[in-house]
Amino acid sequence: MRAILMPFRVEQLGTVLLKPGSEAMPLFQSGRVLISTLPEFMQSLPSGRLVDVAQPLMDDPDVVMFLSSDEVISAAGGRDALANWLTSPQQRHIGTGCQNNGLDHSHGQTILNIGKSAVRLCYQCDNRLREQESSPALETMARKNAAEWLLYRVQTGFQMPEGHHVTLPEVALWAAMKNVADKMPDSLARRVLKLPALPAPHGTMRESDIRHEPAAAVELAEKVAQVVELAIDPETPESFMKRPKRRRWTNEKYTRWVKQQPCLCCGRQADDPHHLIGYGLGGMATKTHDLFVIPLCRAHHDELHADVGAFEEKYGTQPELLLRVLDRVLAIGVIATGKKILGEKN
Repeated sequence: MRAILMPFRVEQLGTVLLKPGSEAMPLFQSGRVLISTLPEFMQSLPSGRLVDVAQPLMDDPDVVMFLSSDEVISAAGGRDALANWLTSPQQRHIGTGCQNNGLDHSHGQTILNIGKSAVRLCYQCDNRLREQESSPALETMARKNAAEWLLYRVQTGFQMPEGHHVTLPEVALWAAMKNVADKMPDSLARRVLKLPALPAPHGTMRESDIRHEPAAAVELAEKVAQVVELAIDPETPESFMKRPKRRRWTNEKYTRWVKQQPCLCCGRQADDPHHLIGYGLGGMATKTHDLFVIPLCRAHHDELHADVGAFEEKYGTQPELLLRVLDRVLAIGVIATGKKILGEKN
C-alpha cells in the first residue's frame, strides 16, 4: 500500500505526526514503513491512498503517455506481443481477470484491441463491448497496460532483476536504442536532460523576440544514442597480404563516450579514455586501437602510468578491465552492427 500524507512537525519534541485516514491506516499495521520525498510530478495529487503499482514510473502521466504511444508500442514488438503478455503469467501483478471495472464476470479471457494497445476481458464483456465504441475507462486501462508492458520490456531487455524499479534514464536509453527517443514529450525529455521547464507564453511578443529552441526530444535522442556502427569486411585487401601494413582503428565518438563513463576504479566521473599499454598491442610509438580503452579518472590514470604492475595488482589487469567495458558496451548497444544512428543521414 502507498499513500501521500501531510506531515505535522513538532520541533520541540523532534517528532512528526501523520493523519493517514481510514483508507491508508492499514499502511501502519505491518511494522516499519518506507518514507520518501514526494516526486515533483506527484505534487499536484491529493493526500490519501495511492493505487498500488509495480513500477513507480506508472504514477508519472508523461511517462505513461510516451510509453503508450503508437510508435513506442510498435518499436517494442507491437500489439500482438502486448496481447501475449497480458494473458501470460508474467503480468500476474496486474491480475488475471476481466479488466472491465476489475470484475471477473465469466470464465475464460480474451483480448480487445484498442488502438495500438489492448485490454483483457472475459467472454461476456468481450461479446458486449466488441461492437461498441470504447469507453474512456477502457482507453485509460489500455494506456496503462501498454505502459506497464513497456516498463517490463525495458526491465527484461537490460536483464534487470525481478522487482527492479525502472528509472527515467533507463527508459531514455531503451528509447534511443529503439530509435524512438525523439518521440518523447518535450516536458519529459527536458527532465531527462535536466533542463528547466519552458515558461508558458503570455501576452504579445514581437517576432524578433521569439527564440526558437530545438525540441528537447531531438536533443535527447542525439545525446543518448551515441552508437558506434561496425562494418564487417571479411575480405579486406590487407587480409590477402603476407605482411600487411597495420592500420590503427580510430573513433572519436567512441572514445568520447568512454570518457563520459564512471571511472572503473573509484566510480567518479572519468577524465580520460585510457588506451591499454603493454601486452604487445599497438605499433611502434603508437597507441592501441580506440576500441581498447577504459574509463579512468585523472588520479587513477596517473597511478596506472606511474606503476603499471602495482596498479594491476590492486585493481585487476588492463585486459580484465577492458573485457568488463566491452561486455557492457555490447550489452547496452553502444556498439552495434547495421544499426541506424539517430541524427545521421543515410
